[in-house]
Amino acid sequence: MKYYLISGEASGDLHGSNLIKQLKLIDSTASLRCWGGDLMEAAGAELVKHYRDLAFMGFAEVVKNLPTIFKNIRFCKADILAFKPDVLVLIDYPGFNLRIAEWAKAKGIKVVYYISPQVWAWKASRVKKMKLCIDKMLVILPFEKAYYANKWNWEVEYVGHPLMEAIEAKKKELGYTDETINSNPSKKIALLPGSRQQEIAKKLPIMLSVAKYFPDYEFVVAEAPGQLPEFYQPFLAQYQNVSTVKNATYELLLESSAALVTSGTATLETALLGVPEIVCYKGSVISYQIAKRLIKIKFISLVNLIMDKLVVTELIQDQLTTNNLVAELKKLLTNESRKATIAADYHLLREKLSQGGTASAKAAKSIVDFGRKS
Repeated sequence: MKYYLISGEASGDLHGSNLIKQLKLIDSTASLRCWGGDLMEAAGAELVKHYRDLAFMGFAEVVKNLPTIFKNIRFCKADILAFKPDVLVLIDYPGFNLRIAEWAKAKGIKVVYYISPQVWAWKASRVKKMKLCIDKMLVILPFEKAYYANKWNWEVEYVGHPLMEAIEAKKKELGYTDETINSNPSKKIALLPGSRQQEIAKKLPIMLSVAKYFPDYEFVVAEAPGQLPEFYQPFLAQYQNVSTVKNATYELLLESSAALVTSGTATLETALLGVPEIVCYKGSVISYQIAKRLIKIKFISLVNLIMDKLVVTELIQDQLTTNNLVAELKKLLTNESRKATIAADYHLLREKLSQGGTASAKAAKSIVDFGRKS
């Protein structure tokens, strides 16, 4: 069968690549075309458009780039029609993908959505339209199945979280076990400032400002796959105990005693690797004020949302200061009670997300079975 997959960011590229591998295992005739990144291309799909050309962060930034976004949508529709897929697989990236889903449904194309938009956080009104234009919804967070069933009378399929398999595979590849991670006496602090230039420029200078207060530690910045090393150099120049790595974020986290992490999927990755973390968020004033009025959730990090309590500290907008980061980082490095509590909560988090089996394999089977139905 023919599969057309659309992802618009780094995390979607990772999950899309694992999904592609499983689709090829189940369907030996699979022909795959995608919007995504290097990982999806390496897994065996023909790459049409790279996610680095699609990523616009924040309300103000999206408005400014609307002409480019609409141009991409028009091109995508034409490319899908030319490819004639048996199944269209949309991976997260709701601003773009929900527009494509509505159009594809009208064209009679089978639509599967893998990794639900976070409608439980904001824009819940989207669900009415989603029910009409998505043939099968595959969700990865344990509370989402009940949310859709109870609030919207929509039966969706929970497949487990794909990060679990990605992280376990990486740990095995590098020879790490939970015991060796937990006994790691490393003097490294990981800095994960995000993947887009706008968010990196906002948060990285504040994250780096902490380094001078911990001269015995090495602060290591994880460069985003889509950014050039030259972009980071002006931020790093004044620091002696700061370095960078590229395409080795998991390796860095596995060697780190703590991490400062921008909000998003990286907060969950850090937790699943067992690293105590501080969640950092700072956007443009306009984007933040709009988001503050629209988003209806207690926490911004996936760790806290899934656990439904404050497991990791969140420093948001004006709270993201050097003084606050220094105080919280000291707790993570020296307070044994705090470290033990976080470790216990991380264990429960892994148990929650491991229910349901291997996400990519389950999702691929569901997609293939659905595609083969007349």
